[in-house]
Amino acid sequence: MFKDITIGQFYPTDSAIHRLDPRTKIIFTLAYIILLFVVTNLWGYILAFAFLVYVIAVSRIPISYVVRGLKGLVLIILLTVILNMFMTPGTVIAQWGVLQLTAEGLRISIYMAMRLIFLVAGTSMMTLTTSPIDLTDGMEFCMKGLPFIRHYAHELAMMMSIALRFIPTLMEETDKIMKAQKARGADFETGNIIARAKALIPVLVPLFVSAFRRADELATAMEARCYRGGENRTRMNQLRFEKRDGIAFFVLALLTALLIASRFVTWPLPFPFG
Repeated sequence: MFKDITIGQFYPTDSAIHRLDPRTKIIFTLAYIILLFVVTNLWGYILAFAFLVYVIAVSRIPISYVVRGLKGLVLIILLTVILNMFMTPGTVIAQWGVLQLTAEGLRISIYMAMRLIFLVAGTSMMTLTTSPIDLTDGMEFCMKGLPFIRHYAHELAMMMSIALRFIPTLMEETDKIMKAQKARGADFETGNIIARAKALIPVLVPLFVSAFRRADELATAMEARCYRGGENRTRMNQLRFEKRDGIAFFVLALLTALLIASRFVTWPLPFPFG
């Protein structure tokens, strides 16, 4: 399961999405996340899904690779769907004892599941199409315009990019430790929740030790290369907006207008979306 997590990984290929300025992709991702909370009906989610599929196709990233990264969301999606289905008041369509399935709850649960899937897939596309160095430069530039943290923009951007970069590494390390503990007779799948939590202690301890060791090795490597962040730091490749970035912002404006307009669409929808 851990090897299926794609957030933080970079998929190197030559595509129009990869060649975009990292600042464009960061702004695009943030806008897409905000727009997903603007959508209120099925037509808006259809537009958001169509746009996401288009971006994946243009980026030349296999759709199976993106879908594989959603496997870790299955439990969260199921929990969200179940809670919304039976905890939302409205028109009752089925009842099992004290549990009531409502039409409003069914509709909201489907919308929430789609929103979670689009959020993770859209965020993954930013890291899959942007190298860690470009992502750091882009985040630093964006944070320099924010008050209170502009003086620490480089340090914060570096920490965030390193954290994203090490997510798949830590997941891979966790998988290796769990397999090693299973080979020694550890059982992570039987017992109640408390028993399973206690069984994870032999995994968490070496994982934290490994994480701190990697952090220390990274700090030593950066110091050995005379790394100094902050002011007056130069870059070999300067960020510049190109014509393709202007086209991307035009597409973003068009997507924003369409998703906002979808809120006012009154075309009939099939149950449970209508």
